[in-house]
Amino acid sequence: MFQVEKVTDALILWIRDWFDKNGKDCKAVIGISGGKDSSVVASVCVRALGKERVLGVLMPNGEQPDFDCSKQLVAHLDIPYVVCNIRDAVQGVLDSMKVAGVEISRQTLINLPPRIRMSTLYAVSQSVNGRVANTCNLSEDYVGYSTRYGDMAGDFSPLGKFTVQEVKAIGRFLGLPENLVEKVPSDGLTSRTDEDNLGFTYKALDKYIREGVCEDEQTKAKIDRLHKINAFKLQPMPTFEP
Repeated sequence: MFQVEKVTDALILWIRDWFDKNGKDCKAVIGISGGKDSSVVASVCVRALGKERVLGVLMPNGEQPDFDCSKQLVAHLDIPYVVCNIRDAVQGVLDSMKVAGVEISRQTLINLPPRIRMSTLYAVSQSVNGRVANTCNLSEDYVGYSTRYGDMAGDFSPLGKFTVQEVKAIGRFLGLPENLVEKVPSDGLTSRTDEDNLGFTYKALDKYIREGVCEDEQTKAKIDRLHKINAFKLQPMPTFEP
């Protein structure tokens, strides 16, 4: 049984202790998407450090229909924030690739914005004496549904050991608006949701992670395959030993 109050209290203390050791008086710098993960990370950081030491960074790629969710979250937590639109940076790289004769893949279009966002987060963080918060959760990491050197990067990871269902439980316990807790994540390129792209639900994935149970054999095979081929993302870079 997931003990949300006990776990949340421990998480808040962990963040406070991490900053005492690795960034005393530094700010937590968080990329705010308005979804459950960034909302929960921002909320627990406020509880741990105080709202004056939490900076939200909103990074739309041009015009984004869910931008209001990001604004709603920073207003709800009453934290300072900056808006850095990444459209020109993303388009500049794509234009340069076209000029160089590189055929741009669909995966490039999906993964470039998260990598630009992470560069932006570190640029802001280094300018305000900050530490970058990672906002990935265990479910995404388990099947590699995240961008290496993009949203997988960060200085500390509050949610890396929690499944999607557990993150939602923490969000509700913290009193976050229900529409942010239940906001359906998408790939940022099409109207397809994360679950559409994965081919199974996070609920099924979470049950398999926590209980080792998956009633549908095809779903189990998909999860096992994704876990195996993406395991390298969570490992240190291999280094040749002469």
